[in-house]
Amino acid sequence: MASDKLIHELNQLLSDLHIYYQNTRGFHWNIKGKRFFELHMKFEELYTEALENIDEIAERILTIKGQPLHSFQAYLDTSNIKAVTNMSNDEKIVASLLEQLDQLVKQENTVKELANSEDDTETEDMMIALINSQEKTMWMFRSWMG
Repeated sequence: MASDKLIHELNQLLSDLHIYYQNTRGFHWNIKGKRFFELHMKFEELYTEALENIDEIAERILTIKGQPLHSFQAYLDTSNIKAVTNMSNDEKIVASLLEQLDQLVKQENTVKELANSEDDTETEDMMIALINSQEKTMWMFRSWMG
């Protein structure tokens, strides 16, 4: 059975992902400028992926006999990622996304190491896949920023 610490760290990640998801939805809706079309589509891709990840994390918490956080207030209270509002400038949005992705990767690494120490290879593998995907996204956005 998973430790309370692992369940806590997974819930931390779940909260972070929810705020990242909502921020990315807002960026999708509010982006302006000459790069609107490319970024509007990219942000939709990112929030769709985040929603899938949220579901997988919550289901993993349940699988290891934990209880996933499930209120938006709990996410706001718990998340290390802050809610972003009224941002429409492409470069500011991408910089914000890079910061948020960096925070997600840090939390995923925390979960990965803890899962490894508890011989929970399924959770560890899940974190490795998330980290790989998000690090690639970060590389692409850093390249986009020049």
